[in-house]
Amino acid sequence: MYIIKVKGKAKIPDYIQLRDENFVLIAYFRADRPLKNLEKYGLEGKEESLRNLIDSLSFGKLQLLDI
Repeated sequence: MYIIKVKGKAKIPDYIQLRDENFVLIAYFRADRPLKNLEKYGLEGKEESLRNLIDSLSFGKLQLLDI
């Protein structure tokens, strides 16, 4: 799974995209909102690690998600 942080403009907030091995979009959520429904993506129990990763991500850089 891959993660990318997308910079918002004006009134559009920053977003996070989760993509699978074929780079197909599987999740899209606001970077500043609490993470919900992570069990659908196999990430349950990793909320704190994911929040720290999101805070440290650079905008526009696709990164392998390995937490």
